[in-house]
Amino acid sequence: MMLRLRVSFPDRPGTLGQVARVLGTLGADILQVTVLEREAGRAVDDFTVSWPGPFDADGIRDRLSAVPGIRVEAVWPTREIPGVAPDYDLLKHVASDPGRAFATLVDAIPDLVSAEWAVAVSSESGELVHRSWQAPQSLDEEGGLSGVKTADLTSLRPSALTAGRHRFMSLPVPGASLHLVLARTEGPSFHRAELDRAIRVVEIVSIISR
Repeated sequence: MMLRLRVSFPDRPGTLGQVARVLGTLGADILQVTVLEREAGRAVDDFTVSWPGPFDADGIRDRLSAVPGIRVEAVWPTREIPGVAPDYDLLKHVASDPGRAFATLVDAIPDLVSAEWAVAVSSESGELVHRSWQAPQSLDEEGGLSGVKTADLTSLRPSALTAGRHRFMSLPVPGASLHLVLARTEGPSFHRAELDRAIRVVEIVSIISR
């Protein structure tokens, strides 16, 4: 299986190699490293790895955290396939059939940011216009996500938030009276770098669909 590990460590030469060596001793094959931030003398990277069999998140965290200065923020399964440029593939499919632009976006964008599902919500009625696989039938408490209201997930600005066991990303779609909502229950809150990536894709899809 493939795992995503979000790791914070001192931003100095050799520390990234230490993380790689520990992952190697655990049998992980590093497929991709994504830089999320570099500031205040620390780095936060996402490691996408091929993992041999079942995984123990606490065990992985303990082994990596034994290295001075390294902190594991999260370990979770991912469906994203490194190195295949999923952004370009999504945009290619949107351009080939602009009439289904937002349905295509909803189906494909979860894999871009290791989300579990996505929905497009009407900004006017609050109804779900498109749903990806595994998405709930409703975002409201009745028949949907307990304790979460549609109004909470349709903010005027792109945002990342946590409600209960869900981590959400909410993106207004320019010129379409729609909100894109993505969610995951495993892993950390959506990072600003993930939010920025999704924003760029949504903006381009919105332009293509006009």
